Amino acid sequence: MGKTVYADFVAGTGGIVAYIGIGANIGSPAGQCRDAVIRLKAIPGIASLRASSLYRTEPLGPEGQDWFINAVAEIRTDILPRKLFETLKAIEKLMGRTQGVRWGPRLIDLDLLLYGQAVIDEEGLTVPHPELHKRRFVLEPLCEIASYTIHPLFNVSARGLLDRLPPGGGVELYGKL
Repeated sequence: MGKTVYADFVAGTGGIVAYIGIGANIGSPAGQCRDAVIRLKAIPGIASLRASSLYRTEPLGPEGQDWFINAVAEIRTDILPRKLFETLKAIEKLMGRTQGVRWGPRLIDLDLLLYGQAVIDEEGLTVPHPELHKRRFVLEPLCEIASYTIHPLFNVSARGLLDRLPPGGGVELYGKL
């Protein structure tokens, strides 16, 4: 813990490209994902670059929960990672998310997947997201918009990480974000 490397953060460059994972499986999941993107775009210091399609994905964790709707948004931001993470948690709270069972059902989930090529390992904040390389439901939408993006710990593209996953994983195209 305590290691942080902001290798590509240079003041005045117009910000860092970051990727946000978006997901929901209760209420109106597709609508909530769209609402989350709208809320992200409204935050000062965040410019929305693009977003993936929506994907219907098999849930991890407790059995019996509905499938998720997932997407990934690409943003450019001058907000530092800790503050961006806190902003994502604030959006979740405003949208009605409460703490629940780990990997359980949720109204909305916003994860800071990548922050440029930064490597962060601090109390309560790990970037790249520690499960990113294992999750088809994140890598499929990420590859749709940025397959060339390099994972800073593995030095492998998102496409390379996706290609290394075993077949299956319950991810299917759902529709437009």
